[in-house]
Amino acid sequence: MDWIAVVDDEEYNRKTVTRILKKNDYIVTALESGRELLDFLYVKGSRPDLILLDIMMPEMDGFEVMKRLQESGKPSERIPIIFLTGDSDDETEMKGLQMGAEDFIRKPIFPDVLLHRIRRIIELDRTHKSLAQQIEARASELESLSRHVVQTLAAAIDAKDTYTNGHSDRVASYSREIAKRYGYSEKEQVDIYMMGLLHDVGKIGIPDEIINKPGRLTDSEFATIKTHPEVGDRILKKVKEMPKLSVGARWHHERYDGKGYPDGLSGEDILEEARIIAVADAYDAMTSHRSYRDILPQEVVRGEIEKGKGTQFDPAFADILLQMIDEDKDYTMHEN
Repeated sequence: MDWIAVVDDEEYNRKTVTRILKKNDYIVTALESGRELLDFLYVKGSRPDLILLDIMMPEMDGFEVMKRLQESGKPSERIPIIFLTGDSDDETEMKGLQMGAEDFIRKPIFPDVLLHRIRRIIELDRTHKSLAQQIEARASELESLSRHVVQTLAAAIDAKDTYTNGHSDRVASYSREIAKRYGYSEKEQVDIYMMGLLHDVGKIGIPDEIINKPGRLTDSEFATIKTHPEVGDRILKKVKEMPKLSVGARWHHERYDGKGYPDGLSGEDILEEARIIAVADAYDAMTSHRSYRDILPQEVVRGEIEKGKGTQFDPAFADILLQMIDEDKDYTMHEN
């Protein structure tokens, strides 16, 4: 059975509408003021299927009540509202519709009109909510698929480099944790994780013999390595569904002092997500095995991050990483 809240300061109107609705198998809660309705919804936590709301009421009229409902409630908790009014002014009706009312019913109340409009609006509201749930579920499926594709691609990138197994996932995880501590929303944390996973995607275009060379790179070979941010940027800019995905790929080798590459950006001219990924990437490079060395001791890594504050790294994000290092008493935050 559908549940209707009837809000009207006049007892006769409340009783008339309540009698019509109950006769047609609706559950009815009758309230005599906007204040009672707000308490009914937000103090008692009641969730009727529809609200019949009078406009002309003392203390708080129907428009003010609706404004407070919109300010207090989440969109997903929205309850359809039909205004009840004895006012025949078209401007009053237009104002209510512009505020988001589903319909207007003029007094005196005609039972057939009242029942028809209530049924129609409740059915429409349920249809809209059902469609919204289906869309949300579909979006969640697509997001899960996107993450899987990105993770697979990141694993393929790491596989090119004998010495960076799991590097992309670790950089993504460190970046997400730094972003979380800095105050990023859950959605923003997911976004930077995806950027971190693909920050080295441009290495797809670098020959394996250069990536896996055990000795010192020649100037020519290093110049080739330095092209991977631009290659990654070109690849990821084609993903129109995630316009910021290329941020980490292009700018994770920029330095806070402007001495990085490929664009020589400095300070806050480097997008924030790239500044986060840069410090996470440097940390993982020092805490991973290389052909020419083992994982560096934690105190050495900490010293390098401290030394790079304000030159290589954004001081704010370097400080967050230093806090993470200090909390890692057993030094577990490194390549396994």
